[in-house]
Amino acid sequence: MTRTMHTTLTTDIARERLHSLTVIDVRTPGEYAGGHLPGAHNIPLDDLGHALPTLRDAADRSELLVVCASGARSQNACELLSRNGIPASTLEGGTAAWVSTGEDLHRPTTTTARPKWAMDRQVRLTAGSVVLLGLLLGLLIHPAFQLLSAGIAAGLVYSALTNSCAMAALLGKLPYNRTSRAALDHTLATLRRN
Repeated sequence: MTRTMHTTLTTDIARERLHSLTVIDVRTPGEYAGGHLPGAHNIPLDDLGHALPTLRDAADRSELLVVCASGARSQNACELLSRNGIPASTLEGGTAAWVSTGEDLHRPTTTTARPKWAMDRQVRLTAGSVVLLGLLLGLLIHPAFQLLSAGIAAGLVYSALTNSCAMAALLGKLPYNRTSRAALDHTLATLRRN
């Protein structure tokens, strides 16, 4: 039986202990650039496996707090870390809860790359486009195309009920939502120095 090595911190507790935590943001680079907890390091969930040795060392020096937008991805990240013997906590409700309690998110002051859209904005654009396409094709070509719209609607309901989003997971794999190897290596080098 595997022992659970992760806990959940409320925003109040996280705020009080922020100075002593190493914060790992597992969202996509675009979401991270849109605003993150003060001092957070961006290691997207898909890159977490590559970062395990560095995170193990960081967890020996201070407690890890893993965050995402709502807490679902950070919970998955904490489970992965736990399976690899790395203790970590997740922020209850993620950055959404952090903001709802009046806390600020930090944003990069300068960027050389074109700004990226937050994942929720990408999901809204994609879902809206597919729904509109299904309706138009259903009216102009064949009513069966309206099943596209129904499928997206069902996916959105499922997403709300499970606090997960398959569309966000798929969009997160697109090249413009991926962390460059240089950016990840820089983040890991920064964690090793701290």
